[in-house]
Amino acid sequence: MKTSPYLALLACAFAGLVSAVATSRAAAADSPPVDVRFFDHAQVDSLLAAKGGPLLESSLYKVSVSRREGPGVVEIHVHDTDVFYILKGSGTFVTGGTAVGQESAGPGQIHAKSIVGGTAHHLRQGDVIVIPHGTPHQFTEIDGSFLYFVVKIVQ
Repeated sequence: MKTSPYLALLACAFAGLVSAVATSRAAAADSPPVDVRFFDHAQVDSLLAAKGGPLLESSLYKVSVSRREGPGVVEIHVHDTDVFYILKGSGTFVTGGTAVGQESAGPGQIHAKSIVGGTAHHLRQGDVIVIPHGTPHQFTEIDGSFLYFVVKIVQ
């Protein structure tokens, strides 16, 4: 049976429309929030008094505050670049090197027992450090309470 050229044209147009809608939805999902978001000091202080937590999450970035009282495991974020701004306290933070004993900790997240050959940074109030995605990093020593602001940029 021979198909009409109009039917073929209609099928092509429909396929184009479906593709355009899918592309539009994907672009919208990757768009950051357009509304201004304000978090007053009471909200931030409340999170910092606990263990910390997220302030805002989108498909392109995450904003949170964190509190540490001690060292942590090695972390490797496959898709996220971390930007830390230290609010209070000090500690030793190791980046780079080779992560030993790697295990999956969820989608795009790897944990490990230790780092061999990394670079130690002594972080304190006012410091900023940027950890590119794929870089092993670990808090190895914390002096008292360590409070920091985190922006995760999704790659």
